Amino acid sequence: MSWLQSLRGKCAVVTGSTSGIGRGIVTQFAKAGCRVLFHGLESESQVSSLKEELASFSKDKVVYSGANLADAEQCQALIELATKELGKVDILVNNAGVQFTAPVQDFPVEKWKWLIDVNLNAPFHLTRTVIPQMYERKWGRLIHIASAHGKVASKNKTAYCASKHGIIGFSKSVALEAAGTGVTSNCICPGWVLTPLVKQQIERISKEKAISFDAAKMELLLEKQPSGEYVDPEDLGAFAVFLSTDAASQVTGAALSMDGGWTVP
Repeated sequence: MSWLQSLRGKCAVVTGSTSGIGRGIVTQFAKAGCRVLFHGLESESQVSSLKEELASFSKDKVVYSGANLADAEQCQALIELATKELGKVDILVNNAGVQFTAPVQDFPVEKWKWLIDVNLNAPFHLTRTVIPQMYERKWGRLIHIASAHGKVASKNKTAYCASKHGIIGFSKSVALEAAGTGVTSNCICPGWVLTPLVKQQIERISKEKAISFDAAKMELLLEKQPSGEYVDPEDLGAFAVFLSTDAASQVTGAALSMDGGWTVP
């Protein structure tokens, strides 16, 4: 059995997976033959075509959750739904994330709480709910989508940087707790990816500087990412799939960059 075939029949949950990075990740797990739960804030009818697409890749069951991850009880309910509908949860990818930018003195308190609830507290609630069943089966994969901003900082992003630095620390601690159990915990730290969140930043630069969207896109990219290319969501998905295979059983507690050289020391 190849390293990729080892995932066939596994059950993967990917939060924030109706677009952007999460969609790339859940697509790759479906292509690897996993049963999947994908998640977003849309209605079931709005994601019906994506659900059909994922099912065509997986040839197995696909479930959708519209849980509000800022709510601890809904995080628990998401794992309970996945366990009921898929039979178990072998792989949890904590991908859902939100952004808000402002200087620290102007940062609205309610925006800080919202961002930390989604980016950092939700992975805690989801992980604490799912990990007992992973321990029971002596196999599990916890993958947390951090960011280059989990390793370095940028101005006006205090909450985002705090949440992404925090998820790396959280993952490392869980990795140590789970060492020797068959459960691993790792972070992937992407650089710039053309997600809806990043496109909003590009549009703001375009408007503020009165330049074209394409010019703003390259300005944002080249300020940080030496490769001069955006990271592809499905490449991040392939990375997450690899970390979930038996070939990566001894990779744990890592914060692995895919950022075009952004965080090279």
